Amino acid sequence: MVVGIAKIGGMMQKRKSRQRVFSVAVAFLMLVMSASAVAQQAPLQVPSNEIDGFDRGPRTYIVMMSEEPAGAYRGGTAGFAATRPASGTRIDVTAPHVRAYRDHLRGTHDAALASVGGANKVYDYGVAFNGFAAVLTGAQAAQLARIPGVVAILENEKLQLDTLTTPDFLGLSDPGGAWSQRFVGDRMIIGVVDSGIRPESPSFSATPAAFPDGTGVHPFGGILFRGICQTGEQFEASDCSNKLVGARFYHAGFGTAEELKATIPYEYVSPLDVDGHGTHTASTAGGNWGVPVEVNGGLLGHISGMAPRARVAAYKACWGFGEDGEAGCFSIDTVAAIDQAVADGVDVINYSISGTNTNFLDPVEVAFLFAADAGVFVAASAGNDGPGASTVAHPSPWVATVAAGTHDRVFEGTITLGNGQTYEGASLQNTGTPSLPMVYSGAIPAEGATVADAALCFPGTIDPAQAAGKMVVCDRGVSPRVEKSQVVADAGGLAMVLVNVTPNTINADIHAVPSIHVDDVAGAEIKEYVATDPAPTGSLSPGVRGIDPSAPQIASFSSRGPLNASGDVLKPDITAPGVDVLAAYSPDHGGRSFDFLSGTSMSSPHIAGIAAVIMSAHRSWSPAMVRSALMTTAADIRGFGPFDEGSGQVTPNSALQPGLVYDADFDDYVAFLCGTGQLGGCDDIAIDPSDLNTPNIAIGALAGSQTITRTVTNVGSAGTFRVRVQAPRGVNVTVSPTSLVIPEGGSASYTVTFERTTATLGRYAIGSLQWADRNTRVRSVIAVLPVQLAAPEEVLGSGTEGSVSFEVAFGYTGPFTAAPHGLVAPTRTDGNVIDDPANDINTALATGVGVTFHDVTVPAGTEQFRVSLFNEFTDGNDDLDLYVFGPGPGFPFVGGSGSGTSDEQVDVFMPAAGDYVVVVHGWGTDGPDANYTLFHWLVSGTPADGSGAADLSVTAPGSAVLGTTGTVTASWDGLVADEKYLGGVSYTDGSSQIGFTTVAVSTE
Repeated sequence: MVVGIAKIGGMMQKRKSRQRVFSVAVAFLMLVMSASAVAQQAPLQVPSNEIDGFDRGPRTYIVMMSEEPAGAYRGGTAGFAATRPASGTRIDVTAPHVRAYRDHLRGTHDAALASVGGANKVYDYGVAFNGFAAVLTGAQAAQLARIPGVVAILENEKLQLDTLTTPDFLGLSDPGGAWSQRFVGDRMIIGVVDSGIRPESPSFSATPAAFPDGTGVHPFGGILFRGICQTGEQFEASDCSNKLVGARFYHAGFGTAEELKATIPYEYVSPLDVDGHGTHTASTAGGNWGVPVEVNGGLLGHISGMAPRARVAAYKACWGFGEDGEAGCFSIDTVAAIDQAVADGVDVINYSISGTNTNFLDPVEVAFLFAADAGVFVAASAGNDGPGASTVAHPSPWVATVAAGTHDRVFEGTITLGNGQTYEGASLQNTGTPSLPMVYSGAIPAEGATVADAALCFPGTIDPAQAAGKMVVCDRGVSPRVEKSQVVADAGGLAMVLVNVTPNTINADIHAVPSIHVDDVAGAEIKEYVATDPAPTGSLSPGVRGIDPSAPQIASFSSRGPLNASGDVLKPDITAPGVDVLAAYSPDHGGRSFDFLSGTSMSSPHIAGIAAVIMSAHRSWSPAMVRSALMTTAADIRGFGPFDEGSGQVTPNSALQPGLVYDADFDDYVAFLCGTGQLGGCDDIAIDPSDLNTPNIAIGALAGSQTITRTVTNVGSAGTFRVRVQAPRGVNVTVSPTSLVIPEGGSASYTVTFERTTATLGRYAIGSLQWADRNTRVRSVIAVLPVQLAAPEEVLGSGTEGSVSFEVAFGYTGPFTAAPHGLVAPTRTDGNVIDDPANDINTALATGVGVTFHDVTVPAGTEQFRVSLFNEFTDGNDDLDLYVFGPGPGFPFVGGSGSGTSDEQVDVFMPAAGDYVVVVHGWGTDGPDANYTLFHWLVSGTPADGSGAADLSVTAPGSAVLGTTGTVTASWDGLVADEKYLGGVSYTDGSSQIGFTTVAVSTE
């Protein structure tokens, strides 16, 4: 059994912090508004210090408080004037009334901590987030959760870090383009929350080369910025300038400076960037114009940031080399950095770091909400988990979530095999090679190395005796591409062929030996030749710069929608170049001051910089207006859909004059959050999430028909705008009115009604809507999912007896039946798992290190099989993950959950009967091992008949009418206290099941 799991598990790669991080219950955060009073939810119940005999030690938490942070405070608290900055300005944290209000917030934080006996406060947040980070025992956290004003306690989480020709490719440098109009980001400040910065890079020099108009950097006077240049290891105050205007660092997630150095000894305890990621993103967004790039003795050209006259402020919250398992960015540090960036007065934040894909009220997303309310535009990477569906991160509609595409300049080379066959690929080397003997790395494993590891050219896994003097073929995957060529070089190899094993991008990297990167088709043929020819040989041509006429294309790695958090929000928002982007880098990481990198981490700063360009032209625009301008003027990428590209490829010059924009503010976002159900106690102000005034239109469950509303604001000349609709196939679309007469500066609203006719149920239908006059084209993407029934996926109840009611919407007319299933108590299994030092599920499954296996038999007729771990049921500050396999030959992978904590859940609906294996993985334990309790539930597919003491009962309409809604009520009694029950409600249309709602009831 274990052998089968190991075989399948070897294909998995752990993606930390890209799955659900906190349960929906944790998302019942309360944001207090001056404009709308919202009743506060009961505080989050944090477990006590002693759980089933497990001693829960201190952990670091983020504590969210109920009052508005200073960046969003609009008044209402006696004795404190409003501190929210006016439109087009940034908060002045030195103003007496702002200082007074922040002192007030800090006092509430200190009082809350003092009431639980005092604790070590790590950070105090008060500008973009109201709360603090502190080290608390379980008992302190539980006590703190009951204090008025505390609305959520969230455990610290570890996240991961997710331009040579791109300005030309995007049209910025065109005659009449943004740069020629002197919109170059002047007087804008871009805050980069990342791995730090290299101040010695000419991309951040105070005296750059003259801009095309003959001038250099404009004087810094007149710009309100309150940041500092924080000194530290090999970083002095003099490293800042009128270009790099601020630099700070945050490491409390790793502990003290000494503890950080003990964990990552090669790091600098300062803003200095060891990884290069932060330097790369900062120079892409706001690096100087025309910086010459010399690598390995050759001039590759000149690079420019998107906003070359913008100032840059670096906020180092990420530590270590990205491929180091100890590296990462803790949420308490990133929230502190965001909070400080807003306090300092940045105009734009770039956040090329992983994030949640389910929780709008994740602390980072909340900090971005208040940053937007303070007038700060935020760009964030969509993630690198593509091309799988529903992998996109940063779901919030107040954030610009950026997909990665290709650009038209490529570096190409050719490999010629001994049989005369030639293949093209990506290659940056400029020397070429003579004919060399070839060998596949998987055929020459070093002593003690596995064939699988050798095939991937992991360090120390290929035999030097068989690699020396040869061209080595390596498989792409798991380890960094450039590390593979270094492994070849270390083994004495003279060249490398990097082959894709699945469809993916090919990348021109700077390698340790002459190298070429080929696609999976060419790679398979090359490996076949090497395996079958008795004396295989190959030679490489020098790499040359070419033009890719197919650009842009969406990168295979770029994360896709639809969004897990809500089908009523379309993500990603927009696409920018993210493949083979050349920018400044850290010489500590590869020995180069410039390098090519690929990822949505590279596409996000393109949007951040372009946003600064637009804001330099339109200083009064809100972040939502800037985001709208970027999205409605984007160019559709042929061959891709909105869940790949969002609105399409950014076109900066068009975005400068979009004509119409869709605006939204803080109150709109709160009403949206109430409508999603993630924010509780505010039904009176909730809107349907599809009605949020975003440029694009998404309906995640179109049951029959639905009408949405949008409002546009004219930021151009007065005009009459007429609508043109490309209706989703099988859906009737009615727009009212069909023309809008809008004066300059005016606004107008319209409705769009969607009615399913022949569209396939359960499959998204895609279309578009465009408003146009003689000069303007304003395009919105449409994505609707027709369903027979729209019902909540899960509802929550509490108490040994009670009920929960909810609405369902009908997409048909006919019979309707709702049947109860359960409730059932969990099966609890105590276990122990040792720490996996490699932090790698592949290694764990292959070797048995850091995993514990549990067998579960699922009987026939089961409706839902759920497996869960909970933080409160581990014995310390542990990060345990959960994987489910089977049944079937080799025990196929069924599902997994790998957040930054031990709160994990895997659901299997209508599972095949048989034996399953549940794997608990010790990704990170606070000692050599961890105790835990594994929970699993088996909800029967047979409806409850009322004979059991804990049976669920249901009342519901007896028939469905197209386009209407009905109320379903699930009731229970006779439950046992201190338990977690699971059940559900199934729905049929008289002949087949058409939906299921999970009912989770806690009696704790």
